[in-house]
Amino acid sequence: MATKCRFIAEPKTAAARSVFMINVKVTLIPVSAIQIAVGRPGVDKGPIHLVEAGLIEQIADLGWRVKFDGHHQFEDVDAASDPPIGILKNPRLVSRVTEAVAKAVGGHACNGELTVTLGGDHSLALGTVSGTLSAHPEACLIWIDAHADINTVETTDSGNIHGMPVSFLLGIGNQVSEFSWVKPLLKADRLVYIGLRDVDAGEKRILREKNIKAFSMHEVDKYGIGKVVEMALDHVNPNRDRPIHLSFDVDALDPSVAPSTGTPVF
Repeated sequence: MATKCRFIAEPKTAAARSVFMINVKVTLIPVSAIQIAVGRPGVDKGPIHLVEAGLIEQIADLGWRVKFDGHHQFEDVDAASDPPIGILKNPRLVSRVTEAVAKAVGGHACNGELTVTLGGDHSLALGTVSGTLSAHPEACLIWIDAHADINTVETTDSGNIHGMPVSFLLGIGNQVSEFSWVKPLLKADRLVYIGLRDVDAGEKRILREKNIKAFSMHEVDKYGIGKVVEMALDHVNPNRDRPIHLSFDVDALDPSVAPSTGTPVF
């Protein structure tokens, strides 16, 4: 007998869009402008290429009713007129794009739709996680990544916002007025990392001080990914009664398997 989920409407539909969302309806949202945060051209092309390669049809083959929400390119956003705030790069562009994503994801989540968002770099999670938490404040976050992405304004050396979204979502570090729309709805005990292998010194301190659970590649190699996922769920969702937001960065994979990342970790 099919299981029912109280967080997703029936029949299961996926909403899709490019940022990239899928409608369970899976809603699919591909987002292109977000390449600016990583600073390397090419990542912005990934979402729509996945769609063109048949992603929507593959999701439908799994039994989901997919709603493609269009390819969001934010062509009217001019990165050239977006000077740094301190050392933060393209802050207005990243804020504008991710706030729009947050509203889109939140709307689909409130309608009981499972949203799949595809983007150019992990700063996109400012929008996707905010959108999920606006609809499901009790949700937990599983962050699969080679990096912790929890640098603050004080600890970042690069000013790349794609290395900072988790600190914004937790509300730690000095606040940046441009991102005042980001509400610190994420709780440290509802966050778990899987796959870490390149963590800055400042990030290690934050993880330790906030008692945030993290499984590095050492644990994945030791226990296997299946066991690690179970342990991660035991930490953030022990009763299996909370909605789960999964945020996945392709650089969690070995570059020999997935070379098309702007931030490879060997």
